[in-house]
Amino acid sequence: MNQARRLLFSLVLLFVSVPVVAASLPIPGPPSLGAKSYMLLDFNSGQTLAAKNPDKQIAPASITKLMTCYIVFDELKKGNLSEKDMVTVSKKAWEMHGSQMFLKVGNKVSVNELIQGLITQSGNDAAVALAEYIAGTESTFAQYMNQYAKQLGMTNSHFTDVNGLPAPDHHMSARDIATVLSATIRNFPKLYDQYFHQKEFTYAGIRQYNRNTLLWSDPRVDGGKTGHTDAAGYNLAVSAKADGMRVISVVTGTDSENARKNQAEALISYGFRFYQDGKLFDAGKEISQIHVWKGSETELPVVAHGPVWVAYPRGQKDSLATSAELPSNLTAPVKKGERLGTLAIKYNDKVLKEVPLYAGKSIAKGGYIRQAIDEVRMMF
Repeated sequence: MNQARRLLFSLVLLFVSVPVVAASLPIPGPPSLGAKSYMLLDFNSGQTLAAKNPDKQIAPASITKLMTCYIVFDELKKGNLSEKDMVTVSKKAWEMHGSQMFLKVGNKVSVNELIQGLITQSGNDAAVALAEYIAGTESTFAQYMNQYAKQLGMTNSHFTDVNGLPAPDHHMSARDIATVLSATIRNFPKLYDQYFHQKEFTYAGIRQYNRNTLLWSDPRVDGGKTGHTDAAGYNLAVSAKADGMRVISVVTGTDSENARKNQAEALISYGFRFYQDGKLFDAGKEISQIHVWKGSETELPVVAHGPVWVAYPRGQKDSLATSAELPSNLTAPVKKGERLGTLAIKYNDKVLKEVPLYAGKSIAKGGYIRQAIDEVRMMF
């Protein structure tokens, strides 16, 4: 294709889709669930596979502790906190009602034990003890929670405490819950593996079992968090993986422990039965090229930030098509990392995912002769 014809196209086709055979069947809709809201997320691609009221603000109850845990893990990763640190239990932590680790005032407890109490036992006292150790007070830690939530793009969350006890201005959404659980797995994989698989924990001679009962009944499930209050109903967020694919299942406002378990599992099974995911481009891989006018070079590689994953109907990878919407007239200088356009990944003309595209390198202005020649060419 010559340069004049390039200017006629703003849509650069990268692949031609293979026609879908008539025998291929559409994916059925997700199961009908009684949850007030739910979300099924493909971990690798970030695509929503099923949802009901995913942005509705709900009372998260103890699922709040996912946000508390995220900050604790980040403090460990940054070196501001050690699992061996000893925390002195305050009166406020001891006074917490609801689910408990059964801490005593003045006890010195390791951060490692407190994290197990936070996740496995869902201890309200453990959450407050960790918050006070990191931030001085629970209210200051709650400010951290809101700042972190904003950084993670959790637009329907606001925290007033570290436990999720009923409060007028304390809320999350199914999408935000999936976001923070996904971020925990992605950003702290070793800590996630260390703590979220645990089925039981004994402290002060009291053995307690993880309320996420899917850890026992479904081998695909490797972690998550429960939550329950009278106002919130029964909530559950879990991660499950099979055949290299991971999904995040969130259900909120169900009417019993058994209902949240069954409904979360129904979403997991739906995702694995009807979808699979795959990597189309490695990180830094050239996805397309674009012509640059008046530059020291004429061709610019176009890339995505990180690898490009997509979730698609099971067995239909060869039916995917990709296209890049790029400027038809790009003039130097161009800076590496500059946003240039969007990659669309389609199946049967339906867009499954859109990915931002960026300049793969910098191209400076060309010399006077190059600029003059291109000025004339651009006229035609």
